[in-house]
Amino acid sequence: MNRSQATGLVDRVYREILSSIMEGDLTEGDRLPTEQSLTERFSASRPTIREALSRLRADGIITSRQGSGTFVTRRPDPDLPRFTPLESISDIQRCYEFRIVTESGAAELAATMADEADLTDIERRCLQLDTVIAEQALGVQEDFDFHLAIARASKNQFFVSVIASMQQQVLFSMDLMRNLSLVKSTERQKLVQAEHQAVVQALRLRDGRAAAAAMRKHLENARDRMFGR
Repeated sequence: MNRSQATGLVDRVYREILSSIMEGDLTEGDRLPTEQSLTERFSASRPTIREALSRLRADGIITSRQGSGTFVTRRPDPDLPRFTPLESISDIQRCYEFRIVTESGAAELAATMADEADLTDIERRCLQLDTVIAEQALGVQEDFDFHLAIARASKNQFFVSVIASMQQQVLFSMDLMRNLSLVKSTERQKLVQAEHQAVVQALRLRDGRAAAAAMRKHLENARDRMFGR
């Protein structure tokens, strides 16, 4: 079996176990079948099964307890498969992890470096997101532009370059997140917007620590709403 085939088999095992969890065949607290049972079920080698399980552990979906086995820890939003292939979930989560670190730093710096024009621009973009909610629109580009405006306000071109270079991945995760919010409730959309507003308020107060904390909380909450934490 070549490398591509092996990777494809790992993806299939990962996807099918995750699908069983999301469809409720395995629920939180349930123990997964043994490695031997999984190798027989998927006609796969132990290394293939272990790699697929390793990815699920890295995503926080399962956990292993020494001497007891492997258990389901949490269930991602069951609406996720409507908008994205299950095998993309790991990449989306890694993107959020990176954004949490990067964008909280950008917000902290922006609180001290932003000039009045920057703050006015950020507030304007936040108001555009209010309009998005009122019109029940998706607002993916508006959301990205809001986050990019904060990076620009840091006056550090490296924050801007990194976020801009990730535009495709960030837009993809935002599209997914905002689609999920639309199928939930207006209250959820307003909750997300309240998190944006908390960042703006901290920036306006020139409170770097609060701005970093508000941005971190917003992105962590976004990730957790998607991944069921």
